[in-house]
Amino acid sequence: MNDALTPPVSYRVRGPVIDAHVHLFSPGVIAARVEHLDCDDWFCALYTDPKSRMVPFERVIEEMDATGVDRSVVFGFAYRDQGRCRDTNDYVIEAVRTHPDRFIGLACVSPEVPGAIPELERCFDAGLVGCGELFPDGQRFDLAESRGLDEVAGVLTERGLPLNMHSNEPVGHKYPGKGEATPGPCYDFASRHPDLVTIFAHMGGGLFFYEMMAEPRRVLANVYYDTSAVPYLYRRDVYSVAATAAGPEKLLFGSDFPLISPRRYLEDTFDLDPTIRAAIFGRNAASVFGLDGAPERQGRLA
Repeated sequence: MNDALTPPVSYRVRGPVIDAHVHLFSPGVIAARVEHLDCDDWFCALYTDPKSRMVPFERVIEEMDATGVDRSVVFGFAYRDQGRCRDTNDYVIEAVRTHPDRFIGLACVSPEVPGAIPELERCFDAGLVGCGELFPDGQRFDLAESRGLDEVAGVLTERGLPLNMHSNEPVGHKYPGKGEATPGPCYDFASRHPDLVTIFAHMGGGLFFYEMMAEPRRVLANVYYDTSAVPYLYRRDVYSVAATAAGPEKLLFGSDFPLISPRRYLEDTFDLDPTIRAAIFGRNAASVFGLDGAPERQGRLA
């Protein structure tokens, strides 16, 4: 194989690379971005700045090929309006059907708005394999106590499918997307649904640290933490710290593309133990999403 078409040796991962956190937007939504700012407060907070990128699935494939990502877990935007969630789910379904060997799709629903469960069931019938990334603040539900969210969690638990939930750290500077989904409420939710496979985005806002305690370790047995936005939030040694606190089997590589390229995570972890790196970048996600034995592809770092 031509070395010019493969990642530098120091960045390569042993086994397939699976990005567990990627956002898609349909060309129609991208073209009507300004009009969409008035439809959803959370969307407005995150995408008023024209530098906040929105990409269709074709652009995701290009980035995957350029950075050596084999599979991506993709989802749209978790609007408060159920109809808009349905529209974004339709686009995710289209992406998965177009590239079934590259994309794994999750459904976004608004838990406290009527129609969430029927929409989930529709998406599962269409081939999506979980739910997320949900936004507690933007969709106005309480992680610690939400009947609608509990119903969504019940359906997912019954089917053995995962939930990806937005979370954030309780300290530090304010930024668009930072809300009240901090470790305490996340822990309360996990306590109510111990059998649900839950992925807390953005490292659970630091929840992983409390797995050093015996009781939280038991409560969080089915909880995972994805690395989305880590380069904006933590020093790069957070990966080794989290692997020690929660265990390397609990961490999932998630880029939050198009916010950050997968390339950054590959560069920042080149000196991690290769076995731990292989777990974070692929093996754990393969297990969570039922992809054990997924074929490996080689891309390149442009």
